[in-house]
Amino acid sequence: MNQTSPQLRTATYSHVIHSFPSKTQPSTMDFDAPPIPFSHVTTPTSPIGASIVAVESILNYSFRNKSLLEEALTHSSYSESASYQRLEFVGDAALGLALANHVFLTYPKLDPGQLSLIRAANISTEKLARVAIKHRLFYYVRHNAIGLEQKVREFAEVVSQEDDPVAYGGSMKAPKVLADIVESIAAAVYVDIDFDLTKLWLIFRRLLEPIITLEHLQQEPQPVTLLFEFCQKHGKHVDIKHWRKELKSIASVYVDGKFVASGSSDQKEIAKLNAARGALYKLSESMPVDVNAFGIMEIDGSFEIVSNAKQKLHEICGKQKWPKPLYELEKDEGRPHEKKYVSSVKIPTVNGTLYIAGDEKSRVKEAESSAASYMIRALQESGYL
Repeated sequence: MNQTSPQLRTATYSHVIHSFPSKTQPSTMDFDAPPIPFSHVTTPTSPIGASIVAVESILNYSFRNKSLLEEALTHSSYSESASYQRLEFVGDAALGLALANHVFLTYPKLDPGQLSLIRAANISTEKLARVAIKHRLFYYVRHNAIGLEQKVREFAEVVSQEDDPVAYGGSMKAPKVLADIVESIAAAVYVDIDFDLTKLWLIFRRLLEPIITLEHLQQEPQPVTLLFEFCQKHGKHVDIKHWRKELKSIASVYVDGKFVASGSSDQKEIAKLNAARGALYKLSESMPVDVNAFGIMEIDGSFEIVSNAKQKLHEICGKQKWPKPLYELEKDEGRPHEKKYVSSVKIPTVNGTLYIAGDEKSRVKEAESSAASYMIRALQESGYL
């Protein structure tokens, strides 16, 4: 990873900030961001037989009893055939036990509490829903549920902006149907191989990659847990209160009876996560705290977001009613095994197009994340947020 000194960062940063257009000087530039294609989440017109063949190809496994997979690909709203509800029940338990075996063998020195955290992160609704999106499994499900496809489209768009594995949920709660599909397909495999848990793991592990590890959880601890642990260490009492405002769920964090931060979302749990993150940011300004533990990094006395920067920038654009950020490679140099990339990001606004470039990185995703991080910092310091 390329390390840029604070002095060079500051110089480059100041130079780019001056390129932001003034909020008082409107621009005539017309900029339309191209839509992100999510056609793969629409219901297929092909018969179930074609869907079975496609999913078998994804699994790299051929079913002896094809009707099991047909059942796993049938939503309860599709009344012409048995749905996946019974299989989902089995798949939930089977995947949980398979992950339990995996973490038990992988981490022989961890205590049961830590093992449970790793297992839970890998079989949560959020994790399995992302598995369904990654492998396009919803495409092959038969259903007659109104509005279901739109929910999946919206979630797929949010997931496309994520840089790293999400252990505790992103900015949008995952539609449960996506996790149900993964559990049902896992159950179909499990039954078809005569309930052989070892074979299930060998077949299904590839779909679950990347497996969330202890290292992932240490790098991204659960914000609410981290907040309580941090305050307990400093002898302070934490209280999180919830209420609803119209269609939004709002969570507010109080430390020793004093308001610290709040977060909102359509879902209560995500509002709680957002409030906890906000409280950690605020507390870090007044008390010593390991800021890297919750995804920020201090540079020259200010903070640069480095965890899921692209997703955060996408959310900012949505709140500001701006088009989606556009990323472009400014530099692509080096031999195949020594590639170096620099990415820029543009956001068209009514006052002109905002532009900033990131640091040199060895991967395109990292280069885009760097650009997004600098854009967020620039928006904060330029008064756009």
